[in-house]
Amino acid sequence: MLYVLIALIVIILLLIITNICVVQQAQAFVIERLGAYSTTWNKGLHVKLPFIERVARKVSLKEQVADFPPQPVITKDNVTMQIDTVVYFQITDPKLYTYGIEQPMIAIETLSATTLRNIIGDLELDQCLTSRDIINSKMRVILDEATDPWGIKVNRVELKNILPPREIQNAMEKQMKAERERREAILRAEGEKRAAILEAEGEKESAILRADAKKQQQILEAEGKAAAILAVQKATADGLRLLNEAAPSDPVLRLRALEAFAAAADGKATKIIIPSEIQGIAGLAQGVVESLKTDKAE
Repeated sequence: MLYVLIALIVIILLLIITNICVVQQAQAFVIERLGAYSTTWNKGLHVKLPFIERVARKVSLKEQVADFPPQPVITKDNVTMQIDTVVYFQITDPKLYTYGIEQPMIAIETLSATTLRNIIGDLELDQCLTSRDIINSKMRVILDEATDPWGIKVNRVELKNILPPREIQNAMEKQMKAERERREAILRAEGEKRAAILEAEGEKESAILRADAKKQQQILEAEGKAAAILAVQKATADGLRLLNEAAPSDPVLRLRALEAFAAAADGKATKIIIPSEIQGIAGLAQGVVESLKTDKAE
């Protein structure tokens, strides 16, 4: 009996240990009891009843990424393209995810392809190439609403690649090349125009500077001449003042007048009007000179 009791205890301990479950963070266990849904275990330590309960599915609650292969779609203008999509989704209800649909990933892929064909079928090629954000938003709303009964929330949908036919790709490459060349020509023309404007502005500035320099030179020359005239006038005024202060006698004044007359005679004038006073002084001077010559002869 002792051995039987020990064996029973060991068996019970083994059953308890083997039925202890630890649910990790961001996970959920769907538990069935006798084949029917019983409960959902979240993170923590749990013990299931042996032979009665079982873990039907372990579900990850993290955001997941589903990258689907390219799907052929036809645009409104009858252009066949290959488009591959990426769907970001998250399981919000493990029970619905377990029992709502048999193969959720295949269902999401099929639904994505169908939705994409419907949306692209209403758009032309140019709209498809330039309206990615609009297509992504429409697909996310439609997929999120369709997968809600499956316990799945679609957070984001992205069109990874849009591949039109080869001939259209070649035409698009030629168009882009022509557009780049056109922009390059426009930029070159704008650069040349800008350079011409800068050169003209430089010449204008240079002309203004030259005019200002010439004007300044003329002003300085005029100021110099004015200063010279003022200096001459000041010297003349100073001379007159000194003469007035010295109170020269009449003979001295006559002698100065004679010197001024001599200086005028040395000029280029062809006619000289001699005042009577100066003529008297000249005669007096000539008489003095002749008397001096007579004395020397004797």
